[in-house]
Amino acid sequence: MGARVTIADVAARAGVSISTVSLVLNNKPTRISEETRERVRQAAQDIGYSPNKVAQGLRRRLTHTLGLISDSIATTPYAGQMLAGAQDVARENGYMLFFVDTGADAEIEEQALSQMQAQQVDALIFAAMWHREVTPPTNLPNKAVYLDCFSQTSPRPSVVPDEIAGGRAAVQYLVNAGHRRIAYVDVDENPPPIASKLRHRGYLAIHEENHLPVDPALHVKGASTHDGGRQATEKLLALPKEERPTAIFCFNDRMAAGVYTALRSHGFEIPSDLSVVGYDDQQLVAAELYPPLTTVALPHYEMGKWATEVALGIRPHSGTDPPHLMPCPLITRESVAPPPVGAPTHPGGEA
Repeated sequence: MGARVTIADVAARAGVSISTVSLVLNNKPTRISEETRERVRQAAQDIGYSPNKVAQGLRRRLTHTLGLISDSIATTPYAGQMLAGAQDVARENGYMLFFVDTGADAEIEEQALSQMQAQQVDALIFAAMWHREVTPPTNLPNKAVYLDCFSQTSPRPSVVPDEIAGGRAAVQYLVNAGHRRIAYVDVDENPPPIASKLRHRGYLAIHEENHLPVDPALHVKGASTHDGGRQATEKLLALPKEERPTAIFCFNDRMAAGVYTALRSHGFEIPSDLSVVGYDDQQLVAAELYPPLTTVALPHYEMGKWATEVALGIRPHSGTDPPHLMPCPLITRESVAPPPVGAPTHPGGEA
């Protein structure tokens, strides 16, 4: 490997002093003529000179590094988009991203934070695999940013999905298609996850705004898996024919895949007999089902970008502000159609 090209080499090539090269390449306001400036820039380009960012950083007390600590997003395909968003912003702004997946181990979490701070990273992002409230480590810096999580006891800038709006968009899409009996296949956990409650609030809000009665029998629960969605759907199909739904909104795409299985085992076609909408737009699930699943996308990439922009000071945000709600777009595919002729329009009613 050849010797590193230095600022002295640029000065010799351009026929100027080292201080002149420094002033020009650092864009300092001086009386240096534009002709000389251009000669210095051309000399630097000709001999392949690039500034020593480490040295620059030490002078400015910056390391141009960013730390991201997460519980387990590295092992979650769709949540890995948060890393991609963070990485893109870091790269575009000349930063290197250091990432640690703690596996939700509190001791590893604190050790990782201590090590990152020892390396003098310029900013820190604390991320979660799913939307939830967190109790941050005691050594989390005040200037850190929460990604897909928040803390009421230790507030900092935070970004989370707009789950209510996502639920509203899914159910309104079904209403617009003509459905009036819409089931919610929910996750059966105690306590229920934040996303479950917020998506259900969106479901209820659309019913109220469209003057549709809410039938408790259409709110069924199961495990957050394919089999959980299948078992929950069996409860719906056990209802009398006139009380069954014509459309099903699912807590996530894995449960929606189970809904598909249950419906087909009973001879129903999607979407001609029943329409289905999921949530997450999970890779290798939603678009691969047949027919491809209409779903609500979690904005992992956009949240990763937002958190990194705030952490680097590119986007202003106060730690006392409420969590920033990132829109969850509806991804329309082929799993929704108008209800079949003669389908019930309300509990006990007929079309």
